[in-house]
Amino acid sequence: MLAVGLLPDSLAAPFEYRFMQRALLTSVLVGATCGLLSCFVVLKRWSLLGDAISHAVLPGVAIAYLLGWPFFVGAFVTGALTSLGIGAIERHTRIKSDAAMGLMFTAAFALGIVIISKITTSTHLMHILFGNVLGVQAQALMLTLLASLVAVLTIWLAYRPLLLYTFDPQQAQALGFNVSAIHYGLIMLLTLTIVASLETVGIILVVAMLVTPGATAHLLTDRFGTMLAISVGVGIVSAVAGLVLSVRLDVASGGAIVLVASGLFLVALLAAPRHGLIARRWRRWRFNRPTS
Repeated sequence: MLAVGLLPDSLAAPFEYRFMQRALLTSVLVGATCGLLSCFVVLKRWSLLGDAISHAVLPGVAIAYLLGWPFFVGAFVTGALTSLGIGAIERHTRIKSDAAMGLMFTAAFALGIVIISKITTSTHLMHILFGNVLGVQAQALMLTLLASLVAVLTIWLAYRPLLLYTFDPQQAQALGFNVSAIHYGLIMLLTLTIVASLETVGIILVVAMLVTPGATAHLLTDRFGTMLAISVGVGIVSAVAGLVLSVRLDVASGGAIVLVASGLFLVALLAAPRHGLIARRWRRWRFNRPTS
């Protein structure tokens, strides 16, 4: 709230309410955590995996709704099972990873749709699909905080093995690291983050928050540590700015957050000092211009 106090009164006024404070804290946590993992998703080319997990949690959400369980439990169980299933199909059959992801997430998503179609009311489940950060309760905020702490501590404690695995799995294995454990551990961490992001940006849009910040940072730097910092910054700025815009314009919060992140990516795509389109065109023009 100290940071909110620095804003103009017209922007800070909505955050005087407790539900807006919960929404702001949840958005910041989700933006930072998704930004942190986004670097690994982008560099490992796991964008489709994030999409697969985000869709695969739907049947778990529906089943948890029917049984009266927290959405978090059902979503994490089905997301984890789908992740393990993708790995098992990829490792023990001739099916490649992209086909395995497509098979698993479409089957799980279809199962979720069938279950939802048999439920009398699906209003709450629509919030899981599209996000409803303004309605986040204290329990959901604490779960998001716990998931964020787990993600940050895991990456901090296993930074070197994760760094080696991201860029060169063979070297990581040669140095004695358990590559399989790192692989599935990173997938489970990704699943945990996706589940924690359900009530903020929703299933459909969470994959964008797991890809866009890392892709933006990748255009701005070639150093992994700097990339992590930029990606987290993009995630936080997108979450806060998107939440403010959603209140001011009376639009969906999840969509507003993702649109802000996409706008930041577009700026980086055009104006990045080294990898931006303008810089590349300028270097090409200087190289090809005639000399007198």
